[in-house]
Amino acid sequence: MKQFFKFMFASMLGTFLATFALFFVFFIIIAGAISAAFSDLDKSKRVTKVKENTVLQLDLDRPLSDRGPDQVFNLDFGPFRSVSPIGLDQITENLKKAKEDENIEGILLTTTAPMAGMATLEEIRNALIDFKASGKWIVSYGEVYSQGGYYLASVADEIYVYPEGMVDFRGLSTNIAFLKGMFDKLDVEMQVIRGSNNKFKSAVEPFMLEEMSQANRMQTEKWISSLWGNMLSGIADGRSLDSMALATAADEYLVRNADDAVSQKLVTAKKYGDEVTEILKRKTEREDGEDLRKVSLTSYFRAPAKKDGEKGKFTPSYKKDKIAVIYASGEINSGKSGDEAIGSETFVKAFRTARKDTTVKAIVLRVNSPGGSALASDVIWRETELAKKEKPLVVSMGDVAASGGYYIAAGADRIFVSPGTITGSIGVFGLIPNMKGLFNKKMGITFDGVKTGEYADFPDVTRSLTTNEYAVLQKSVDETYARFTQIVAEGRGMTAEAVDEIGQGRVWSGTDAIAIGLADSVGGLDRAIQAAASLAEIEDYVMLNLPERKDPFETFLKELTGDVSHAILRAQLGGDELLFRQFMHAKSVKDMSGVQAIVPYRIEVR
Repeated sequence: MKQFFKFMFASMLGTFLATFALFFVFFIIIAGAISAAFSDLDKSKRVTKVKENTVLQLDLDRPLSDRGPDQVFNLDFGPFRSVSPIGLDQITENLKKAKEDENIEGILLTTTAPMAGMATLEEIRNALIDFKASGKWIVSYGEVYSQGGYYLASVADEIYVYPEGMVDFRGLSTNIAFLKGMFDKLDVEMQVIRGSNNKFKSAVEPFMLEEMSQANRMQTEKWISSLWGNMLSGIADGRSLDSMALATAADEYLVRNADDAVSQKLVTAKKYGDEVTEILKRKTEREDGEDLRKVSLTSYFRAPAKKDGEKGKFTPSYKKDKIAVIYASGEINSGKSGDEAIGSETFVKAFRTARKDTTVKAIVLRVNSPGGSALASDVIWRETELAKKEKPLVVSMGDVAASGGYYIAAGADRIFVSPGTITGSIGVFGLIPNMKGLFNKKMGITFDGVKTGEYADFPDVTRSLTTNEYAVLQKSVDETYARFTQIVAEGRGMTAEAVDEIGQGRVWSGTDAIAIGLADSVGGLDRAIQAAASLAEIEDYVMLNLPERKDPFETFLKELTGDVSHAILRAQLGGDELLFRQFMHAKSVKDMSGVQAIVPYRIEVR
């Protein structure tokens, strides 16, 4: 007995010490994170002094969002890291600043694989082209270029690649994970109710099919070909090449290494990093033995903007007239906004703030959303209608503004898109799982109960829908689709029949959206702001960004917590990023409640 207690207490002591050690390590990590975060907060208040003959270095291999954070965190704890996204607004604003900054000689672009969609890349690329209009140069260097990274690099005056590196140039593709087989094995039936003629509404196909439907394949081929055509055209213009020859090079996979990239004229030459540094030193007239002067983009955020060529002057921000820019990023849900989610309650408040502020003369709604709850979309749409009655409302569409994302945009005075924007998807669906087989056959759980009427327990995931319940849901979905098409018809000056012809859940590229009347013009957020100012007849104004920001440190801690759970999931999926993203998208669709208006894709250029 003594031996038993001896070993028991020894085991308890070991467990206690191990728990204490783990707690201590976790405490050290969190303390380090807090210390580093406050260090970043302190640094963010410092002004960056840019000396003459400086090169601005753009490394965009990190998450890119429409609206950047107030503070940029760069904390790394192995697989658990928090790297703040950079905002498209920050990138374009600072490229404009660098264009006018006499101390910035040129740009060194060192972006390999930007984490952004096609429309975001297009806007950054256009900002780089505008930078070059000042007569300044851009040099790009990379060991490896993804297709998105190369698309940005193609505007550079000189493109260099590491001698043993490569340029990925094979064309675009999309891949969808179909989950029906898995649910069949689990004895879970995903009961799908689409709009009666919504054959293109393919967000639900992974739950009901094992491969793409003919309608989905047709629409996907059309929009991906449109994106690829625009990409080829941009590269051809940037490199003075023939777009047909570029298409052939991709189709036949003629670019497999650095030598191929040079022979196909995708890059200027092969160079090592030190050789590129020497090229930049000559361009900036640095003497032998002198270091190249570089400033990173995030550091340049803190450099003061110039006014009228006066050194060291900040751009004034005391102008009275304002244009409110309301950023709508993520899936649309009822309630308050969360991380990468558009909450109807939050956006009602944002629109009312902009509408009631007499200094706000126009509103720009920046939409980067695949959609979500049809009800929440309608709630936000109502606020856009009220706002439009009092002041101009212009929409700028980002990478994706489809389904519910188009719903909230449809009533605007003008809609701007990028050629690479994914939009449309005017259609709705409902999704209710029947888990009776899983509970009964796999887990041995059965259910029984009583109810006061036929629909008292409707909907119930422990049984299949009845014929009458299906009919009720179908009627609800069809009524929502009818309202969706009517809202688009009124907003775009079309008939409901004409909207239905281009609707039925069909996805369109930005280029095609203009052709069929769903959008007005090609242009990014800057063009939309200029249009809003013109409609409001104002020239001197400042921006009011909405919704209001959360506390940056609170956001940072949430990001860190989320990164831990995502890191564990990524590890379970073998580190496959594509599979992780498909899993997260499928999970978001499965967890939805009510009638949904959402696009089936997550678009990234790799």
